[in-house]
Amino acid sequence: MSRRDLSGAVDFSVLDRTTGGDDGVAEEVLGLFVQQAEMWSPMLDTRIEGWRDAVHTIRGAAAGIGAGALAEVCAQAETAEKEVAPARLDHVRDALNAALADVAAWRHELMLRSLKG
Repeated sequence: MSRRDLSGAVDFSVLDRTTGGDDGVAEEVLGLFVQQAEMWSPMLDTRIEGWRDAVHTIRGAAAGIGAGALAEVCAQAETAEKEVAPARLDHVRDALNAALADVAAWRHELMLRSLKG
C-alpha cells in the first residue's frame, strides 16, 4: 500500500497540522490510533457493557488524526437508542475499517520516505 491507495477516510492534513509535519511523530500518532482500534473494536457490540465507552474513545482518536467520517458515526452511535445502536455500530465498524486502510497506506508511504533518507 502507498499513498495512491488512500480512500479519503482520513484527512491527513489534520495529522500534519497536529504533528507539525514531523514524519516520526506522525508515525507514532498513527501507531497509537491503530492500537486504540485494536483494543476497543472488540467492544463494538451492544451486548458488551462499556460499548459506549469504546465508541467514545474511538471517536476521540479518530478526530485526532482527521478521520472525520469515523468521528461522526461514532458520535451518532454513542447517543443512539438501544434499538438502533447495533446498526449504528455496524457503521462505526465500516468507517473504522476504511480509516485503518488509509492509515496503513499512509504509514507505508512514511516508511518508504524514511528509506529514501
